[in-house]
Amino acid sequence: MVSAIVLAAGLSKRMGAENKLLLPYKSKTIIERTILNILDAGINEVIVVTGFEADKITMTIQYLPVKIIYNTNYKKGMTTSIQKGVGSAKGNGYMICLADMFAITATEYNRLQTFFDECFKKDEQCICIPHYNNEKGNPVVFSSSYKEEILKHTDMEGCKTIVQSNNQHIQWLDMETDHVLQDLDYPEDYKKIINE
Repeated sequence: MVSAIVLAAGLSKRMGAENKLLLPYKSKTIIERTILNILDAGINEVIVVTGFEADKITMTIQYLPVKIIYNTNYKKGMTTSIQKGVGSAKGNGYMICLADMFAITATEYNRLQTFFDECFKKDEQCICIPHYNNEKGNPVVFSSSYKEEILKHTDMEGCKTIVQSNNQHIQWLDMETDHVLQDLDYPEDYKKIINE
């Protein structure tokens, strides 16, 4: 079983005054759309890690069948949220999902989950990474064999160095769209998607 860990704790500074996760998109908010796609993929355990504006985020998503965890250390960096989610996850794989990656479809999340399940049977230390046109995307799925390494990780910007030091266990999944590369950082990114 894969556990999806949705990182929803960031300060959203580059978006200006607005919290990007609460911006409206297709009759929902960005974060709702992302989580609904993950749930529609059939992923049974979805853990949402909150931090910045946690009350607003929680109020927005509390109707969804997800586990919501508050990260008191969110200002220290993304890794603290990954650690919070991994510490609570029960799956044999940790799909590290970015809450602003609204474009990834349920089918694509499901494909990544299935790919991980297949890879895990052959290599219990696998790390599965989607890519499009040879460009690395998200979400990355770590085998649970990395649990202790992730929990002890000191680089606050994510788990890139864990990936780099376990190069022989990386499995790449070719994606058919660039959805795994699309996130939402700046006001112009948002204007572009609502005008599509």
